[in-house]
Amino acid sequence: MLFHALALALVATTPVFPEAATPIRAGLVIDRNTTLRRGTYRIPSAGLEAPVITVRGSNIDLDLSGVELVGSPDSAAPDKYQGLAILIDGGEHVSIRNARIRGFKVGIHARNVKDLRIEGNDVSRNWKQRLYSRVEKESLVDWMSYHQNEKDEWLRYGAGIYLAGIDGGRIDRNIARRGQNGLMITRSRNLTISNNDFSFLSSLGIGLYRVTDSKVMHNRIDWCVRGYSHGFYNRGQDSAGLLMYEQSSRNVVAYNSITHGGDGLFLWAGQSTMDTGQGGSNDNLFYGNDFSHAPTNGIEATFSRNRFINNRVEENWHGVWGGYSFDSVIAGNMFARNQEAIAIEHGQNNIIASNTFSGDGIGIRLWANETQDPTWGYAKNRDTRSRDYAITANTMTGVKTPAQITRTENAVIDGPVAAPALPVAPERMSDGIDALLPPGARRGREFIIVDEWGPYDWTTPKLWPAGRSDESPLKLRVLGPPQKWTLRSVRGATASARSGSIPGEITVTPGNRRVVDFTVTLRDAAGRDFSYSRFFAPIDWRLRFFDTSGAKAPVPDMAIISAQKPILETTSDRIDYLSGRAIAPGLPNDHLAMTGEGVVDLPKGRFVLRTISDDGIRVWVDGKLVIDRFDVHESVVAEASIDGGRHTLRVEYFEFVSWAELRVEIVKP
Repeated sequence: MLFHALALALVATTPVFPEAATPIRAGLVIDRNTTLRRGTYRIPSAGLEAPVITVRGSNIDLDLSGVELVGSPDSAAPDKYQGLAILIDGGEHVSIRNARIRGFKVGIHARNVKDLRIEGNDVSRNWKQRLYSRVEKESLVDWMSYHQNEKDEWLRYGAGIYLAGIDGGRIDRNIARRGQNGLMITRSRNLTISNNDFSFLSSLGIGLYRVTDSKVMHNRIDWCVRGYSHGFYNRGQDSAGLLMYEQSSRNVVAYNSITHGGDGLFLWAGQSTMDTGQGGSNDNLFYGNDFSHAPTNGIEATFSRNRFINNRVEENWHGVWGGYSFDSVIAGNMFARNQEAIAIEHGQNNIIASNTFSGDGIGIRLWANETQDPTWGYAKNRDTRSRDYAITANTMTGVKTPAQITRTENAVIDGPVAAPALPVAPERMSDGIDALLPPGARRGREFIIVDEWGPYDWTTPKLWPAGRSDESPLKLRVLGPPQKWTLRSVRGATASARSGSIPGEITVTPGNRRVVDFTVTLRDAAGRDFSYSRFFAPIDWRLRFFDTSGAKAPVPDMAIISAQKPILETTSDRIDYLSGRAIAPGLPNDHLAMTGEGVVDLPKGRFVLRTISDDGIRVWVDGKLVIDRFDVHESVVAEASIDGGRHTLRVEYFEFVSWAELRVEIVKP
């Protein structure tokens, strides 16, 4: 560590001679302290194993002040970004500081490093998926899965910073916004993660997998969310501010703002615990954090032993979802306006003490399910009764149902057991920022707006539907920093006003054409244009639905099926179904097939025929097969080009079991 400190001091005081600075080129390898020539470098990377810069060695401090690495053209869609900007490959005492990196799949990737410093970097605007959930209805395509990462499977989801096999170090004062994931860490220990801003991301702020003995303190991790549409649906789709998976233990999480995430905290013991009943993500302390305004759970912590002390947990579906939690303490927290403040199924030996509850639907809900999956390894190897709670010294105000306890043994409420002594507050870092949202700051789920590229960050003006997006006339909210706006242009519609204020509202009335195709553009006081567009081409569909429960294979023979008598015939101007049960009244939940024949008249131009299907789909345009995904699969997107003019379409679809999703639409590219 002394050598590392001396190296930092030497670099900080050594004069920089621009003529001696090293220019950055693709494939640059750095194995000693190096001065890099300042400037913006537009250098694509061919893949995660072909970084622009590789740092390999020990006692290296790389200060990239004045350097910006850009991996993709500014016109590229974020889901087309690829490659890696900087790889730190092994070594000891390595620092990466003050870089600006955008347009890559991963900004900084470090592996197998001892004493790593990642400080002062801006890794915003890197890779993220296009989202297919809409204002009125979500899409299953957008659901995430982080269950496996033994082979760095998480890399497929991109990251501003991705660390693997790190022993000691500090991740401090970095910024990652407007991407999918901020900081992802696996198989690491003894880290300090502090003073970062990992906010307005479309999946995770911080993700930990087998990370132990580390501190996560004084970070802003707000609005890491997808799968939410205020007033229509709240899913979260497994996004979270802080994800702690698979044996992430003995960590301190304190003084962070983790609000407006799909979940605030999502902690899970891991598949190894689910299979054996052993281990867990245990003995973590969560102290003084704000876990508010999550569409799903402020805190989800399951199959593990932890302490939750003095946190703010407001306006979530569940304040705490603690399924199968054991030997845990929930004390001194402030719960407010949650549908269920504390909900624990099959929990054991837990203490709930000295919390305040205000305006919650249910204060404390404890229960055990009547049955569990008999093949489940955890239930085979553990006692999973709901039992042995000490519930004491809690204060409830305006809570509709203070306690709802079923199939639970020995839950003692305000019995002889005294409230537990709370642990000493973790010492605040001497340079720690006050990360919590200040009084009067924007907060509440009504301020979560998610479009096709993730959560809106409120820093620039935006137009967004006030209700359904297919209403006519359509009311649009004018959102953003307070200022005046003027109407720049409107195409295919009329606008209700030529100027106004932000925040405000404008009404757009589409023209009298069957195909809805309009764009309205406003200009703010700074001269920035912002727009809202809608395109909808109705298709005259004749749909027939069939029962396939008698089919001998999961994939039905549609020639045989379509010769049968349909169980439902209907017409529609769109195909858009999603359900975990029956997709429409009168249809079975599973073992279903559909055929559709339609006609569409498109204006001049080139368009995209897009389908989302779970399970199989085939689509013909003018007799030509253009989409063929006729197999059992989870929701997937398929696309084909289609020109303007009049076309006949045919669709064949089947749903085997479980969830069904079917969307067929024509969109502008």
